[in-house]
Amino acid sequence: MPPPSTAYLDHVAAETEERRRAAVGPGGAAVDPGPAVATPEPLRDAVETAVAGLGPDLVRVVHTLHEHPETAFAEHDSARLLVDLVASHGIAVEAGAHGVPTAFRAELGTGDGPTIAICAEYDALPGIGHACGHNVIAAAGVGAFLALRDVLGGGLRGAGRPGSDGPVPGRVVLLGTPAEEGHSGKEVLARAGAFDDVDAAIMVHPYGVDVADQVWLGRRLLTWTFTGRAAHASAQPFMGRNALDAAHLAYQGIGLLRQQMPPSDRVHATIAEGGTRPSIITERAVMHLYARSKYADTLRDLSSRLDDVARGAALMTGTEVRIDWDDGAHPSLPVRTNQALTRRWVAAQRRRGRDVLPGGVVSETLAASTDFGNVSFRVPGIHPLIQVSAPDVALHTVEFARAAGGRAAEVAALDGAAGLAQTALDYLCDPELQDAVAREFTAQGGPVDVPRYFD
Repeated sequence: MPPPSTAYLDHVAAETEERRRAAVGPGGAAVDPGPAVATPEPLRDAVETAVAGLGPDLVRVVHTLHEHPETAFAEHDSARLLVDLVASHGIAVEAGAHGVPTAFRAELGTGDGPTIAICAEYDALPGIGHACGHNVIAAAGVGAFLALRDVLGGGLRGAGRPGSDGPVPGRVVLLGTPAEEGHSGKEVLARAGAFDDVDAAIMVHPYGVDVADQVWLGRRLLTWTFTGRAAHASAQPFMGRNALDAAHLAYQGIGLLRQQMPPSDRVHATIAEGGTRPSIITERAVMHLYARSKYADTLRDLSSRLDDVARGAALMTGTEVRIDWDDGAHPSLPVRTNQALTRRWVAAQRRRGRDVLPGGVVSETLAASTDFGNVSFRVPGIHPLIQVSAPDVALHTVEFARAAGGRAAEVAALDGAAGLAQTALDYLCDPELQDAVAREFTAQGGPVDVPRYFD
């Protein structure tokens, strides 16, 4: 079969480059890093030195996880590797944190002042391994935490406020967050209280370009089970009610619904069960779907429209339908980015020689989903992207899996560790930044009751 045309992707690449040049401009800087913060320069330099010293360990994490991928909630060896690395630096680590066997938690600092969490993912995809680069996420997150340990010690000493040489008030929490791929592991941890005492959360994700703020769609899982009545398909078809017909009509209904969906919405579906023999009217048909949308409220609206499609298909065929939303998983809300924190990430990456593109440069059509969105609706958060591959290599492909084990992934792990550590340090050192982060979060709508959002 001939390969699909790359014409659209070619246009997207050309438009992205045009927007990149416009964003960078003659000064060579794509994103304004915002006002200066109170972090003393010697502490910044110490972070850089600490990350360099951690380099061999972080590179080992990148390659060990890449060579031994483990899928959602089965990341036992991966979690053990990371727990042992943190413990080797004299830090107490809680394995199996928040009731999840492959999660872990470690902390630095005191109970005074704000708390910032660094999230580390390490699950892989079935069949193609680390094709989303979570091995890089793990190395960057753990590296950032250890760099702060090396720089600030157990008491977070360095600079409490401008002009002060006292301790930095606050805590840094490292959260090992399993099962991002298809299972919303961060939501499992959140419902167990992982973020209850956290004021902000940060992480970094590998990608084909360096981007400060890219669209991440909200995502829900859905199962439709149509039940009809079996009958002999030749002798008495009129005595049957065909569940496969209902699934077929529902699939067609999705296709027709797309004409009226916002351009950022996505629905993907499979028919997992569609009968046993052609001679028997199908009694049971099962469909599995993903529903995605750019905003939380538009995802809620899309969910309602899909309910109507399923019920309509059942009504037309005289069958019954059971609708199971997020069965065995949890919804993932879109990422709500905190720009005040993002600017600190950008400033830190410039120290590493990376000029990060602003949001809106990379096409919104190239959008996936992440369970970090649920975190960002609870506390202020950032989920920037760091380059490990060529721009035209997509996530969840064999090509990206290959890139996630290459030299660029090693560099990204160290740059990501330095960027996260610097961002956390800026947040803890500067009360004005803390206020700006909180004000922006409030203006975005403040915390949301995520478990009840789709009720």
